[in-house]
Amino acid sequence: MFGDLSTRLSDTFRNLRTRGKLSEADIDGTLRDIRKALLEADVSLDVVKDFVAKVRTRALGDEVSKALNPAEQVVQIVNSELVEILGGKSRQLQLAKNPPTVIMLAGLQGSGKTTLAGKLALWLKSQQQTPLLVACDLQRPNAVNQLTVLAERAGVDVFAPEPGNGVGDPVKVARQSIDYAKSKAHSVVIIDTAGRLGVDEEMMQQAIDIRNETDPEEVLFVIDAMLGQDAVEVAQAFNDGVGVTGTVLTKLDGDARGGAALSVSSVVGENVLFSSTGENLEDFEPFYPERMASRILDMGDVLTLIEQAQKTFDEQQQAELAEKIAKESFTLEDFLDQMQQLKKMGSMKSIMGMLPGAGNMKKQMEDFDEDELKHTQAIIQSMTPIERQQPRVLNGSRRQRIARGSGTTVTEVNSLVSRFEQAAKMMKTMSKGGTPQMPGMNMAQLGAGNPSAKKSKGKKKKVSKSGNPAKRAAEERALLEGKQNKTDGGGSAFGL
Repeated sequence: MFGDLSTRLSDTFRNLRTRGKLSEADIDGTLRDIRKALLEADVSLDVVKDFVAKVRTRALGDEVSKALNPAEQVVQIVNSELVEILGGKSRQLQLAKNPPTVIMLAGLQGSGKTTLAGKLALWLKSQQQTPLLVACDLQRPNAVNQLTVLAERAGVDVFAPEPGNGVGDPVKVARQSIDYAKSKAHSVVIIDTAGRLGVDEEMMQQAIDIRNETDPEEVLFVIDAMLGQDAVEVAQAFNDGVGVTGTVLTKLDGDARGGAALSVSSVVGENVLFSSTGENLEDFEPFYPERMASRILDMGDVLTLIEQAQKTFDEQQQAELAEKIAKESFTLEDFLDQMQQLKKMGSMKSIMGMLPGAGNMKKQMEDFDEDELKHTQAIIQSMTPIERQQPRVLNGSRRQRIARGSGTTVTEVNSLVSRFEQAAKMMKTMSKGGTPQMPGMNMAQLGAGNPSAKKSKGKKKKVSKSGNPAKRAAEERALLEGKQNKTDGGGSAFGL
């Protein structure tokens, strides 16, 4: 979402760091670049003016002039002010003292509101709550059916007494849902209201009536992060009409400029509580202004990455894996388990995007093909248990069978086995306390050794010419072992 903005700001700060002392002209030049970058990212003009003015005031003060490293101090000031326009500190949901807690969702049609209702329900369920989804969007075709399907996928209950598609009274449904939730001991009620095509007075009144009828603890304004400066007008209209207690950003995985994310909190005056980054119900997380600011400034978001890993990876399995590595008994079966758990964290591009300096890997991330991981998984799944446990039994005929079964080529099978052997040697060295010699890593080839990727420059390696698959595989393996220190590994998920 913030790729272009991050690149522009990184370039600006890189130029700033080349200067030992900063003059007023240096600071003004930097602020001009920042202002231009924010405006090109479609951030609200008023928000940009306020942001630049605050940064300038602080940058020209003693905070920078007396600093040992003025350039780094300016970066810290920008980071601090960026956190402020993103809402300052993160805030948790306001829960009712006497359940059920009522959460009302409002927003424009197409903002992903109904899908977000399912995501929020699943997240609350993980927080030991018992949510109830309420279908009050009775206007949009199949909205009730969509919410019912999402509730089933999330494993939560849904209250949908009306068929929708223009039939039913949403205010009455909202009122009845509170009594139903109390009778079934639901701790949270999530009301999905009808989306608006614009600032529609009739639909806005409907939202006001639902709010008056249910007296919700939270009225969350769901906004498409790709909306740009239009988000400001829409957010202000909803805040004036319904009264917003917090906002939720959807479609943060899009490729738009992201101005809404940097504008809406300042305009509405309420915190962004959650962000949604994909179509899966699990692609949902609490919003932390300081972490988002860190991502925008290309400093990474390691804390979120660690939290996702802790939720995804089983602690006991990781202990067993560490023991296997120590005993040099790591197998392709273990790698398959690790890869399947890694996939639960999201796409590799999103994971790499949380690493510090991800902006420097922009080209590699764009070239990275998620399907290569699927090919790797298919190859391992096409092996028999003994082949996964002992790859040395893979002769030519076995490799041909695996290639046919996985829809790949013998070359790809050979490449996977070779990289696994490299990884096994690396783990063996590490388990003995040594420092392994890391093969070159091309991020576009992680997990598969993409044959379409450019090979490393230099002297061409000798390639086996044998027509016998078993003999050719043996020759390639011998060649790899004999020149391991000179070859470019091409990168792999084993190295990740």
